Formats: sequence, C-alpha cells, structure tokens
Amino acid sequence: MEKDKLLKTARTSLETAFSGGYTELPESSIRRGAFVTLYKGGKLRGCIGYLTGIEPLYREIYNLARAAAFDDYRFPPLKEEELDEIEIEISVLTEPEIINSLDDFILGRDGIIMALGNHRAVFLPQVADETGWTKKEMLEALSVKAGMEKDAWTSDEAIFSTFQAEVFSESQL
Repeated sequence: MEKDKLLKTARTSLETAFSGGYTELPESSIRRGAFVTLYKGGKLRGCIGYLTGIEPLYREIYNLARAAAFDDYRFPPLKEEELDEIEIEISVLTEPEIINSLDDFILGRDGIIMALGNHRAVFLPQVADETGWTKKEMLEALSVKAGMEKDAWTSDEAIFSTFQAEVFSESQL
C-alpha cells in the first residue's frame, strides 16, 4: 500500500475543496474499508469512514477526507484558514468478522462493531490507546455511542464484529 500517495490524495482533496481545482487520482482496483481522521492541535477535528470498500481506495480516501472536513456532524465545517493546522490520519481496514465471544476482542489490536436491533456503533482499534479505556469501558462507550444505555453491550442479542486497521498519518511519513 502506498501510504504517502493515499495521504497526498486526502490532502489534495481538502486543498481542492477550497480552490475549486480538480486532481487525477491514481488507478486502483483495491476496495477496502477506510476511515479518514482529521486532527487539529492533537485533537479530533473530524472522522468519517466506511467499514467495507465502497469504491476504489484512492477515490474513497478522496471522498472521505472531504466528508471528515465538512460532513462530520460533531464539528463545524473546516475553514480554509485551518488547513495548515490539520493533520490527516488514514485507517485502512480488514474485513469485519463476527466474533462469538468478547474474549476474541483484543483491546488495542481490534476495532469493534456492535449491532443491537436498529442500533450500531464502531470504534477504530486506536481508540483504546487514545482513551486508555479498559475493555469494559470501551464496550460501555460503544453502547452509548450507539444511542443506548451503557450496559446494552451485555445483551444476549448484541452482535459483535472485529477488524484490524493499518493506520498511518502525515507526521509518520
């Protein structure tokens, strides 16, 4: 995987959103789930992604970068004057796999998806390290993120899937 090209694709997406320019994207037949996370001053500024590949990876990263900048409901749209302060992180995911036991969920290695009825939430693998949560705290936060009570994860009806991610950012390259 060409990490530098993927990061450049995300950066170009943000720059051209303000300049109105257009860029040719590298060809890719790879389709993988991915998230683009934006940080400003070390703090989350936007994060959007797909658990499975929707379109070719470069096109997906290009679109997700813009979505993280302008469509994450938790934050106001990115302003052009913020662009130089933004650090981009990309997470390219493995296919999620349903697990039969939460013992199979390894904190810090795995991302986790919880589905219960019409509720669903996900945390990327790096969330465990960023927050310092225990497994129980992460599952409680996942329940709340899904719009349920914090003990919803204990329901026999809850379905969990895990995945791994290759995570890289501009400051690492």
